[in-house]
Amino acid sequence: MTTTPANRIDRLFADRSRKRFIPFITVGDPTLEATFQLIQGIAEAGADLFELGIPYSDPLADGPTIQRASQRALKNGVSIKDALQLVTRLRDSGMEAGLVLFTYVNPVFQYGIERFFADLAASGADGVVIPDLPVEESGPAVAAAQKHGVHVISLVAPTSDARIQMIGEQATGFLYCVSSLGVTGARSELRSDLTDFLARVRESTNAPTAVGFGISTPEQVRTLAPHADAVIVGSAIVREIERYESELKDPATTGEAVGKIKNFVHQLTSALQ
Repeated sequence: MTTTPANRIDRLFADRSRKRFIPFITVGDPTLEATFQLIQGIAEAGADLFELGIPYSDPLADGPTIQRASQRALKNGVSIKDALQLVTRLRDSGMEAGLVLFTYVNPVFQYGIERFFADLAASGADGVVIPDLPVEESGPAVAAAQKHGVHVISLVAPTSDARIQMIGEQATGFLYCVSSLGVTGARSELRSDLTDFLARVRESTNAPTAVGFGISTPEQVRTLAPHADAVIVGSAIVREIERYESELKDPATTGEAVGKIKNFVHQLTSALQ
């Protein structure tokens, strides 16, 4: 008799035969209501799991596009609490997609590690990405996450085989493969050795792999899909949100703007088929 995994990430990747799509959007950009509607629309466009960025004043891993999104959300006073309340609202609305928060070490420490993971689980979230938390220092966070049935998603970059192996062995949920060194941002070309890196990562871990950072076009999604279990697109989607900022902020035109972004995402998810 097989049992169904309790965590949505584990349920999602129990079937590795289908490639998954993971969009990143910043919570509260340009408003919390727009974020709620965007997530619903993007889920209808084929997204399987969402990476929801909590706005932060010093986002070390984020390029200019996502930095601007954070600034727009921070002007609205958006906090960890708002992000957790958004997750709760999404679950109450029937949202079944995986939901993973993206934040940094300092906000989690200030919130309190134990309290953060308890509230994360209570909201209905499935995990968290903390890009500036080294694996060597992740013990307390991982222990709290395991206690509450959620995942700390590890990131792995093109580096030494020994480090890839170490990160791969302890990864849970899925392993976030950083396609290029540096900050996030849409790129016209991908690293020539990217598929070799992804093969090295897959050999190091039993966890599903998701590739992100710089992926922005259907062609890039189509190219990388055979080499990972999921593809992550962030800046390209955030750039579309920025493009339609005024329409998203106006309740009279929010739905129309969401529809345009939904169509953009559908082009990306269709490339996985």
